[in-house]
Amino acid sequence: MPDRTVFFISDGTGITAETFGKAILAQFELTTRQVRLPFTDTADKAHQAVRQINHTYEIENRKPIVFTTLVNMEVLKVIQEGCKGMLLDMFGTFVNPLETELGVKSHHRVGRFSDASKSQEYHDRIDAINYALAHDDGQSNRDLQGADVILAGVSRSGKTPTSLYLAMQHGLKAANYPLIPEDFERRQLPPALMPYRKKIFGLTIQPERLAEIRNERRPNSRYASLDNCRMEVAEAEAMMRRAGIRWLSTTTKSIEEIATTILQEIKP
Repeated sequence: MPDRTVFFISDGTGITAETFGKAILAQFELTTRQVRLPFTDTADKAHQAVRQINHTYEIENRKPIVFTTLVNMEVLKVIQEGCKGMLLDMFGTFVNPLETELGVKSHHRVGRFSDASKSQEYHDRIDAINYALAHDDGQSNRDLQGADVILAGVSRSGKTPTSLYLAMQHGLKAANYPLIPEDFERRQLPPALMPYRKKIFGLTIQPERLAEIRNERRPNSRYASLDNCRMEVAEAEAMMRRAGIRWLSTTTKSIEEIATTILQEIKP
């Protein structure tokens, strides 16, 4: 049984509540069962959420932890008055003091994506996602001049998830290119990338970890062998050093950490 059940309740998607709640919970050594309740935007839905929370409390005999980002006060009141969990109202915690300090009322807008389709930032993110998909794994050399960053590295070093994260979260057009045996034989970066060297950021990884990842995909293959992984990583790192390319090891880093490092390096 998990240490606690955690609910994330929002009148929007619940992504903000879940992201913030998980960041807080990461500070504690405990296992959790997590339940997201998005679009809780009426009193009836709030009563349903209360019944679910209270049922969990009765079964587990422990207070569930409840993170909310509810801006509708009628809905929030239902949760506050009926919920038997430990309630952490994030908007109440942060928005109300800010209203007092700034001397203005907040918009109390439901959901951070409510006006997304009308914003240029949203359309830029969609364009960036389409770009990342079209330029994944060296699929296309077209419009590389339009890339904000080009990720290069051996196969399975984290290029694709990092490209998509940069596109989805930051609206950056990220292409990614695998380094392949022909590149190692030439001991040079792929010719298609050479005109855009300043945009390239390299990803590397410890050979032992790379072998583990590749063996999940192609067990007992030359591609996944430790000797081959050691050769590829050594050649790739040497290639990056010769070309003067910035690079980092993804071995122990999360996608968020990798993306943050890249952003620090490429932002003016």
